[in-house]
Amino acid sequence: MKSKLLKGLLSVMLAGTAVFSLAACSDGTGTEEQTETQTEESTETQTEENADAGETADIEEEGTDTAAREGAALIAYFSWSGNTEAVAQEIQAQTGADLFEIVPAEPYTDDYNELLDIAQEEQSSDARPAIAETVDLSGYDTVYLGFPNWWGDMPMILYTFLDEYDLSGKTVVPFNTSGGSGFSDSLDTIAEMEPEAEITEGLSLGDGETEDCADDVAEWLVSIGMTEEADS
Repeated sequence: MKSKLLKGLLSVMLAGTAVFSLAACSDGTGTEEQTETQTEESTETQTEENADAGETADIEEEGTDTAAREGAALIAYFSWSGNTEAVAQEIQAQTGADLFEIVPAEPYTDDYNELLDIAQEEQSSDARPAIAETVDLSGYDTVYLGFPNWWGDMPMILYTFLDEYDLSGKTVVPFNTSGGSGFSDSLDTIAEMEPEAEITEGLSLGDGETEDCADDVAEWLVSIGMTEEADS
């Protein structure tokens, strides 16, 4: 009798232990599965958010680049002695325009007297000296065009530039340096070669005025509407 009773109690205890163990295992497995599901959902959401953020950043960056190109200005200049370059650099300092130096593929001599002979020869033969580098003008609305006066005209390499680039629809802003001859007839020549461009009033400086030309450049830029007059 006692043996049967002990066996019964033992069976009940074993059954209870089994139920408790199953319940514990079931809870553990469910918690792990729930945690893994939440983690996966959180990771997917974060990935989507990061992707959206990256796409937005790309769009904003593209918009910035486009905005920077709109209404941009370029300073294209040829300088032999450095005088015209000094003016070009001052214009850049006051406008923020890009710089492009018109460099001959075959460099000119450093000897002034030889240069005079070469310049005359190029003019008489209507030469078109090759330019070493090219520039994309498609993103520029305004082109500052600078050059020295050689024998009452632009250097012939400027003719090359105007032949190779179509400035139609752009604003051309001429400036030059000289020993006292000013632009001579070069402004008329530019207008003839670029009939669909708008030519503004130019700035001509003597060789002795180029070293300290900040005020002259500032007054000129204001007069043609390229910059606003600074508050006094």
